[in-house]
Amino acid sequence: MTNHGAKGRQSGFTLLEVLVVLVVLGLLVVGLTQGVRAGLAMWGAQTARVGETSQLDATARILRILLTGIAANPSGGVNPGAAGTTAEFEGRADSLAFVGDLPNGLGSSRRAEIKIELRGERLVLTWTPRRHELSSAPPPAPVETELMRWVERLDLAYWGSPAPGQPPGWQSQWDGPGLPELVRLRLGFAQGDRRRWPDLIAAPQL
Repeated sequence: MTNHGAKGRQSGFTLLEVLVVLVVLGLLVVGLTQGVRAGLAMWGAQTARVGETSQLDATARILRILLTGIAANPSGGVNPGAAGTTAEFEGRADSLAFVGDLPNGLGSSRRAEIKIELRGERLVLTWTPRRHELSSAPPPAPVETELMRWVERLDLAYWGSPAPGQPPGWQSQWDGPGLPELVRLRLGFAQGDRRRWPDLIAAPQL
């Protein structure tokens, strides 16, 4: 009987062994928790990066469609019958106003007076429907769309000859009546911003 009782006591765990097991389990739980946190942080950073890239791609596609849809004005002037409308093409270093084709999302487009500019740190697209030359109706209210936030700088340039007989080159502004051969759009972001914007160069409808 005595031997049997001794064997029963030897088959159990001592207090020290239990403490060691608990310490090991605690370390495993801490390691797993830190691993999960690190994984969630990496997932969040990757998701944010994908969102930034998607926004850049979407903005670049919209701008390219608009710039290639700039319409040449046969008369080379301003809409004579509508007060307050913009000229056919007014290019500045920090803004661009033109008449072009605006996609409506249904596979077609409509002619509109479009302006691209930077307001504060917002890249903004403003447009109004293009009215008939002789229309006497009051001008429609402009529609404003924010393309991108936290933009520090907008630089536009226009490739073409500034005057007949002069060699073409990049100009900081363009007033027509003709269109430039190319339009270059650059965006600059604040220091530390991870977004990168390659030069967007588009050719209007010549």
